[in-house]
Parts: sequence; C-alpha cells; structure tokens
Amino acid sequence: MPSSLSPSLPPSLRITSVSAVSVAQAAAWYEVTAAAVRHDLPDDTPPSPEQVLGALRAAAPPDGDRRFWLAADPEGRTVGVASLLLFGSAGQRHLAELEMSVHPGHRREGVGAELLTQVVAAMRAEGRRALIGRVVVDGPGAAFAVAQGFRPVLPLTHLLLDTARADTRWADSVPPGHSLVTWTGTVPDALADALAAAKNAMNDMPTGEMDFGSRHWDAERVRAMARVVADRGDTLLTVAAMAGERMAGYTEVVLRPGEKDRAQQYDTVVVPEHRGHGLGLLLKAAMVRRVRADHPTVTEIETDNADDNTHMLAVNERLGFRAYRRTCVYQLELELEQEEEQEQQEQEEGQKEEQGVTE
Repeated sequence: MPSSLSPSLPPSLRITSVSAVSVAQAAAWYEVTAAAVRHDLPDDTPPSPEQVLGALRAAAPPDGDRRFWLAADPEGRTVGVASLLLFGSAGQRHLAELEMSVHPGHRREGVGAELLTQVVAAMRAEGRRALIGRVVVDGPGAAFAVAQGFRPVLPLTHLLLDTARADTRWADSVPPGHSLVTWTGTVPDALADALAAAKNAMNDMPTGEMDFGSRHWDAERVRAMARVVADRGDTLLTVAAMAGERMAGYTEVVLRPGEKDRAQQYDTVVVPEHRGHGLGLLLKAAMVRRVRADHPTVTEIETDNADDNTHMLAVNERLGFRAYRRTCVYQLELELEQEEEQEQQEQEEGQKEEQGVTE
C-alpha cells in the first residue's frame, strides 16, 4: 500500500460503510456530488437526485459486488462519499473501480485519504490487486490520485454530438447481406446469443496500460446487464447490424432520468470479421436518426474514446462529434500478501481453464 494513505482516522471524521444506500443517504450523496460538479465543472449540469438515487440503489453488474462509504463531520453532515465496484467476471476478479467525491468545502482535511484507506482495506479483504478510477485531467482529482500513489493508465477524450447537425447519410449505406434491427431495453430472446458473441469482441478494445482483464459474455449476462441499466431508471436503445443470424456489430445509447436533452453513448462494437466496411459509422448514424425520431428533446449525444482508439475517434469526427473535455483513468496497484497473491493466481488459472483459455 502506498505510504501516503492515511494511517488513522482524521479527528472528528466518522466513516459509515454500507452495502445498500438508504433514500436519506442517497440524498446526502447527491448534495456532495452536485457540489463537487458545480465547483470542479461549472459548465456542466450536476446529476439529478433521481439519477443519483437510481445509480446507488441499482443492482451490481453481473457477478459483481458494490460497497459504499459516507464520511460525516462532527455535526453529522455528509462531506465525502465513495463507491467501490468489485468486478465479477472471471477475467476481472483482480480489479475494482472507485468513484469518490469530497465536498469542496471540506477538501484538504483528510476526507478523501481516509475514504481511500477504507476502500483499499475492503479490496485487500477480497484479494483485489488493481483499483481504477476516472478523473478530469488537470482537475483536483488528478492531483489527489497522484499523491495517493495512482498512476495514469488510459487518457480519454470526451466528445459531444449536436444531433441536429450530425451527418447521418452513412445510415443509408447498408452493405449487401446485412440488415439493421433495433430494440429498447433487454435484447429480444432470439438475438441474445448473437449479441453476447458480439460483446465478446470488446475484449480487444484499447485499454492503454490499464490492467483491465477480460469479460466473457453469454445470453444471461447480456440480460442481467440490461436489468442493471433498467434498475437505474435509464432507457437503453440498441441498433444492431445482422449478417444472417450473426450480429456483425451494434451500438448502444442510454437516456437517463431527468436529463431530456442529452443521451449517453455506450458500446459501439464491430466484430473483427466484419470490420473495414464502415459498419461503425453506419450504426452510429442510424442511432442518431432513431434518437431524432423517437426522442426529439435529445439535442446532444455524449461519448468518450481512449486516445489510442484512433479508428473510433475518426468515426466520431466524421459523424460530427467535437471534443470538449479530457479525462484519464488512474490505477493503483496493491502489493498483496504472498498467500493472497498465490491464491489469486490459482483462482485465475482455474478461471482460464473453465473458459478454455490458453496462453
């Protein structure tokens, strides 16, 4: 563990650890995160109370686990919050993801460091060796991450698309032998296996120096992830390209409650054997047309791309996306005890054998 992690609880700070967040705790969580966004990103709109409540009370992703911490001052006011996602996929059981906010009026008081100490302790108990979190480049989170021993592993460019000005003519270029299908929410049963196979193509996406591991998708995992999105109160839209009974690619957009003018881009994937035919551009253009027709209040779509994903950056530029912010994934590597490390290695080897993975 980095020596900069706080060894003891700062005076008058009380940390509460919970596995499920109450409505009252979610309201306090909202106040902290909204204050942080207003201070750090004054041009942004903070998440709505409904979005925060939905995100906190939704189920964890398939096979995963979530933990939450709230830090309170002597008057009982929540001044910092942290959530930890312990990934559950067989190829990611070394990994956890952190989201943390400290109220701007209570920074530099040891709140973030103590929350991180609690998070790291929970990771060690689960035998996790890598912790990732995303921060705004040149923002206070980046300085905090470096001070706590994190290192930058994946720079990201965030982009916005004006849906009214997007160039959607690419949606008319469906290659011979392909057809487009659309759905809302959970994938239709007849397409579940095909979508799972296409999602497995994400394992070759650029991840920089991040120790991201791999995910294995099957039909049930696809359905479970859609339930997670629905539990948050979000609406999941999908456009897919079919080549016979196989899915050649797909793109996903999410509409969040209380956010009528902006949608969030999720996955856009083209499976390897169907690349080089413009399917990524076709799918995203078709999605813009769908959003325009079915959700006319949406005027912007937000996405982010790894800086080394030059192909998708080019696709987004041709469609009309413009860069507006940079963030970076930072990673903290933990030194596990020898017994923990050996147990984890044995577990990972067993997982590889279970999936039929060979070196």
